[in-house]
Amino acid sequence: MMQAVMVPSSLQRSMSQNFLPYSQDQLLLLPPDLRDWVGEGSLARFISDVVDHLDGEGGLAPIYAKYRADGWGRAAYHPCMMVKVILYAYSVGVRSSRKIAHALEHDVALRYLAANQRPDFRTVADFRKTHLKELDDLFPQILALCKAAGVAKLGRVALDGRRMAGNASLQRNRTREALEREVRKMLAEAERVDAEEDKEYGPDRRGDELPEGFHTRAERMQRLKEARARLEAEAEDAKDQQAERIRAGEEEERRTGRKKTGPKLKTPEEVVDPAKKANTTDPDSRMMKTRKGWVQGYNAQAVADCKSQVIVAQAVTQKEVDHGLVGPMLDLCESQAGQRPLQCLADAGYWSADKTDLEDQVTELFIATTKDFKQKQALAERGPPRGRIPKRLTVRERMERKLRTKRGRAAYKQRASTIEPVFGQMHGRGINQFLLRGAEKVAGEWSLCCSTHNLLKLWRAGWKVPGAAAATC
Repeated sequence: MMQAVMVPSSLQRSMSQNFLPYSQDQLLLLPPDLRDWVGEGSLARFISDVVDHLDGEGGLAPIYAKYRADGWGRAAYHPCMMVKVILYAYSVGVRSSRKIAHALEHDVALRYLAANQRPDFRTVADFRKTHLKELDDLFPQILALCKAAGVAKLGRVALDGRRMAGNASLQRNRTREALEREVRKMLAEAERVDAEEDKEYGPDRRGDELPEGFHTRAERMQRLKEARARLEAEAEDAKDQQAERIRAGEEEERRTGRKKTGPKLKTPEEVVDPAKKANTTDPDSRMMKTRKGWVQGYNAQAVADCKSQVIVAQAVTQKEVDHGLVGPMLDLCESQAGQRPLQCLADAGYWSADKTDLEDQVTELFIATTKDFKQKQALAERGPPRGRIPKRLTVRERMERKLRTKRGRAAYKQRASTIEPVFGQMHGRGINQFLLRGAEKVAGEWSLCCSTHNLLKLWRAGWKVPGAAAATC
């Protein structure tokens, strides 16, 4: 008697209805080719070609230099592959090393870039940490490709900053007095533990292993000391600046022979703010105000080309405000992009009464002196200026007059439509918080975010990598 064969319901339907065959038990009839898994114009193929091109031009040489040249030791994953994986992951908004390792198993594009190799999350994190400076150096190289492709022109650019939360909590901010209390408490706790261990093991014996939580306590003690040292350094700096102001005032009184009027200057000790705080999780981070409230983080700066929204300069600063950053960011334009822009647009946060901050021999500045809605209101009330520029106008009045002209309005109008979408696209990729700690590491992380932003612009512009068919790794 024949035994009945169970047929899956999906196959039963395909017998009676017109469906394509579907069987999860079907074996591959030919050896799989990873290149067939991703399209010719896909982002994965584009990033692979770009990294191969940079590698062929010597762009990855500083990374190779960190490995032993004699071939001894355990074999490492190929740096070319690791760079491709990290750049693609950042491009699609995957920045956590654990999520990258998970995607290397489940994401077809990453499996293609890694050639089916699967470095674990610690390997990914260690590679990023070890080569963070070299990954930072990829930004000007990718920007050079944007310029060669004609995507970035550096005629008119827009500057802005974004306060991004760091990998630290607002609740971990402490004043210097509170830090000193915690340090004293931890030192007393360490002495108590030492005394108990001496009693249990003897003064010359360590015991089988370190007490539970020793390493965590030592690391926390180090962070407390770093935070306290930062507050002490800032207090000394404030004292020195105040002492210099007092000295300059006394020198002016001696030179003029007249006593200065106005309130008496505070002594150097009086200018120190005892309520000033430092963060014990990431001492380099600062408390910063955003539209949605306060965050513990950094001020990420970007300069974008007005035509393409390609980022032509980027940096991370610990300054809570944008005041005084126009000059430094234009200098970065010159060092990272190879030239200064012809015009630069910036909002009122960058306005400074200091004339030296508002002059540049190459770049013409368009900086708002008030918030945008007040500017529009003034334009509606007063209209565009006419005639020659009066000679006795202040620096502020000259800038306000220029922004009210037809030319100034047309130029400044591009600011919001250039730089705001750049940060919006970052937000769309999930780049809303830094994952690393410390100013140097955060700067490297922001550089990676900006580099991949430019890669996406280059890919969407349809640029073809020279010699893309000849891969080098």
